[in-house]
Formats: sequence, structure tokens, C-alpha cells
Amino acid sequence: MNRRHPVFARVYARSSPRLELGVAAYRAALLNGLSGRVIEVGAGNGLNFSHYPGEVTEVVAVEPETYLRSIAAVAARRTAVPITIVDGLAERLPTADGSCDAAVACLVLCTVPDQDTALAEIRRVLRPGGELRFFEHVGAAAPGRRRLQRAFDATLWPWFGGGCHCARDTRTAIERAGFVIDRVDRLTTADTRIPFPAAPQILGTAIRPV
Repeated sequence: MNRRHPVFARVYARSSPRLELGVAAYRAALLNGLSGRVIEVGAGNGLNFSHYPGEVTEVVAVEPETYLRSIAAVAARRTAVPITIVDGLAERLPTADGSCDAAVACLVLCTVPDQDTALAEIRRVLRPGGELRFFEHVGAAAPGRRRLQRAFDATLWPWFGGGCHCARDTRTAIERAGFVIDRVDRLTTADTRIPFPAAPQILGTAIRPV
């Protein structure tokens, strides 16, 4: 199930610790209050792992990129919460229907080829009433900046960013998949230090209806 981006994976692994200066607090907010069995879609190199609270009984961490998955496996061994690293794609999650209490999508829904399919899979594996916690960068509100993001998406940005698309309307996609948005905060570069075109970002919770 590999989706390989070897150059991006190595650049990201080296540069991501610097981004944590602005992002770590939002990772902690993203995961705060979670409990039970959690599936993390696109776990990358495991930067979320240290933020999972003790009430989480298991994390199934899905990551298709070989190099990042190997780093995530090392990070998982350093955490108190049980974490299982698995190869898999967001469009075909290796988990049974309704088997998870919560799902985490953190800076990953920009990279999946088909957001609707990925979100349908997340909905499938969540139990009724389960939570989707999301922290994603999205299209800008200003039309000029959004046009610029679309131009990036149509040229070199997806190649440079490991399949990333910076102009997506991820909040609408989450609602279209049948989730009910419980809360959402809009963040900017001033908050997270993530620069344009991967700004702004949204941080929130959506519920799979019962």
C-alpha cells in the first residue's frame, strides 16, 4: 500500500522539528480529552504521539510512506500509550467498521488524492457518536490568495509537498461526508508559524451522527 515520496519524506523529517515551535501546542489541543481506541490517519513521523493522553487505550497509526513509518515506529516506542504502526492508505483504512472511538487527521487531508473517499473511510471506522479531530491547512478566505494557492496546486506544489494541495475546502468536505462540526477554530501563520501557501489552518472536532 506504499505511497512513496522519498525526497519529501526526508526533507519533512529534517524540517518538521523546527515547525513544532509553532505547531506543538495545537497538536496538544487537537488530542486533548481523547480516550479509548483512536485511529490516526497519516501519522507521518509520529509527532503527535507524545501528546496522546493516558485515557487512550490504543492508537492505530496509519502511514503509507516507508521512511516516515520507520521513524514513527521509533517514536511509538518512546510513548506510554500503546501505538500500533500500520501500512495503509486513507482511502482503504485497515480497520473494521465502527471499531474506533475517535479518528485524528493532522495535516494529512491536503495530501490524499480523494478527500471524499478518505473521509468516507474515516466515517466507516468510527463508531456512531465517535469524534473526528482535525488540524488541517485550507484555502485562504481572500480571493487573491486563494487563486495563488490554486496556481501552486496546478504546478509544482504537490510534487514539492508530497502530494499536498493548499487550496482545499476541507471543512466543507468534512460536512459533505456526513459529519457534524462540533467546533472549529481558524488559525493563521501568526498562530502556528506555518507559512503561506499552507495557511490558514483549521482546528476542530466533528461528530459521526448516531
